[in-house]
Amino acid sequence: MMHARLPKPAVVLLAGLLSLTLPGLACAAPALRPDMVQSLERMQSRLDGGDPAALADDARAAAARLEGGNAADRWARALFLQIAANAERRRDNPVAAAELLAQARSLDGIEREYRRRWLHQEARLRLSADQTARGVELLGQWLEQDEAAADDGNRWLMAQGLAQLERWEAAAEWVDRARRGAGATADGRRLELAASIYQRAGREREALTSLDALLGAAEVTADTWRRAAGLAQRLDHPGRAAAIWEAGWRRGALQGEAALHQLIQLHRAGGTPARAAEHLERALANGQLEDNLANRRLLAQAWSAARDRDAALEAWHAVSERSQKGEDWRQLGELAYAWGRWELAIEALRRARRAGEATPRDWLLEGVSALEQGDREVARAAFEAARQAGAEQAEAWLDSLQSRAAGVGAESAKKARSG
Repeated sequence: MMHARLPKPAVVLLAGLLSLTLPGLACAAPALRPDMVQSLERMQSRLDGGDPAALADDARAAAARLEGGNAADRWARALFLQIAANAERRRDNPVAAAELLAQARSLDGIEREYRRRWLHQEARLRLSADQTARGVELLGQWLEQDEAAADDGNRWLMAQGLAQLERWEAAAEWVDRARRGAGATADGRRLELAASIYQRAGREREALTSLDALLGAAEVTADTWRRAAGLAQRLDHPGRAAAIWEAGWRRGALQGEAALHQLIQLHRAGGTPARAAEHLERALANGQLEDNLANRRLLAQAWSAARDRDAALEAWHAVSERSQKGEDWRQLGELAYAWGRWELAIEALRRARRAGEATPRDWLLEGVSALEQGDREVARAAFEAARQAGAEQAEAWLDSLQSRAAGVGAESAKKARSG
């Protein structure tokens, strides 16, 4: 079974990548000079302008001029670096933005709140830039500092990053954390991600549970239905696999002759052969499947497995008439005998003999069927033929017939004498 492709990190990272607002200057320490505050605010206001490249250069230059200064200068420098990072992000340059944030949080004297914020932003930027290993490392550091304050989106992001690194067991642990979160919900993309991670981590039951939840969505790909059914089969749940495939077929996600054949086989294996037969009959009637001998034989086998006697015998009779093979007539005879359809059993067994060599069992079954119908002469002839063919039970049946005949003769003589 093929695994679904993992979604690119950018899909998850687009929303809320970076806050464009400058951290509150009033609560920052140490205090900044009024002219420095005005300079920062002017640059911040340029973020909505049309030249982020120029803004990034100006913010870098302002930060460079403050290098080596006092605590207030270091704080201002960090804020200019953040503005430059936001400008680079506007230019769709996440690597440069991440480097600028790394510089900002490395400065001495920066409050923990802002170090942590910039660490988070840098981690997400690294991930969006396909610097997955570094991004996962930084995001892990951020979560370790205060995971309780993190939302489930960041846990999902951690799981996705680890999956990109093919660290499946660790990724599965983060999926567990995300799904245990307070009020945690998972949309289709996250359920798909969870299923892929769980499956690669060898946790197929959890993978199937995730896919089951995903299958309730309005639009699910055919590959997702196939994956879910395949997982159910591997977990030895053939009935569940058939039910999943049936639902996908009814929803129109699984289509075509190959999908129909798979649906039929899954129903046969899953303990619902009558459903397989119904699908076959409908497909043969409307031309969805070719009305050939192979499909007719499959229909007969399905009705036989469903133990629908009338339908099975009718289907095998149609197969036998079309094929004229001894093995098909013999199968019909065996079923008719087993279900007490004595006349049909005799007909089918005789036609099996005409189509090929008779077996000792054919003669025995015909003899018993004839005896059940009260035709002792036909039964005697069949048992005699069975004995000549080497059937061990034939002698016992002949003896039984002889005993019955003797008993009937004695009873007749007794009645004659009494008369």
